[in-house]
Amino acid sequence: MKDSRPTEDNTSIRRRRQCESCGARFTTFERVQLREVLVVKNKGDGSEPRREPFDRTKIEQSVALACRKRPVSQERLDQLITGIQRQIETMGDGEVASKVIGEMVMDALRQLDSVAYIRFASVYRDFSEARDFEEFASSIQEVAK
Repeated sequence: MKDSRPTEDNTSIRRRRQCESCGARFTTFERVQLREVLVVKNKGDGSEPRREPFDRTKIEQSVALACRKRPVSQERLDQLITGIQRQIETMGDGEVASKVIGEMVMDALRQLDSVAYIRFASVYRDFSEARDFEEFASSIQEVAK
């Protein structure tokens, strides 16, 4: 290890390393996981809910897709995702509904970028027609007034 320091938001440790075999340098990030959280997913068909471990990369991928080609820095996205993860880990319960996570992401994106917010909402709320977009966009404008 060449260098080790906390990130600016103190949520992870950045380490510069060097491969002993080839000498190549690379960076790793280590994050503290406060507790194991299970995400409860409902299929919507009345069957028993499914539980799976919380996976930060799922939020990273969906937020990155929503913010694609938007003027949002990777650093800002990391802060947003880390904030959501910390909220989830400190909720007090070992389980959280996927719906709650989706709403947390929507709230964070609404404050970050309105286009990314609408993009995420279109998938999360399963818009099927242009009218769905129009209704959602008009509801955003009503709240903004």
